Amino acid sequence: MKSFFSISLFVAAAIAQNAAIGLPAENQKINSGKEVIIQVQRPNSLSPSKEMGVAIGLSSCASSPCRDADDVLGTILYNGPFNPVYHESNLPPYENFTVTVPASATLGKSQINVAHAALIGAGPSAFLESLNQTVLVV
Repeated sequence: MKSFFSISLFVAAAIAQNAAIGLPAENQKINSGKEVIIQVQRPNSLSPSKEMGVAIGLSSCASSPCRDADDVLGTILYNGPFNPVYHESNLPPYENFTVTVPASATLGKSQINVAHAALIGAGPSAFLESLNQTVLVV
């Protein structure tokens, strides 16, 4: 019984660490060769945590199924620190990253991929997750 409780507590703590892509919206059109804002949200959690950073990539899936962000990030648009803060009371803490969509990006269905790393807990232990959002490059 104690093992089940411990595992449940660990899973709940890990889920509370999850980030999300706030922008661009699912299936939003983004322009090749132009800037786009990628918003990475990170809700507060009950367990202590320290952000390590994020990497943001763009991967084309115009002619084949989109691959999991765990497998490929694509063309790296940003790789560096992540410092989410509150901006509006109705949104979790987030950071906006202004990146340029490569002019050479394949037109059509693509995926914004984000790798997010943090240290969680008193230990601490490493936490890594990947996120994705489908977009249309025009």
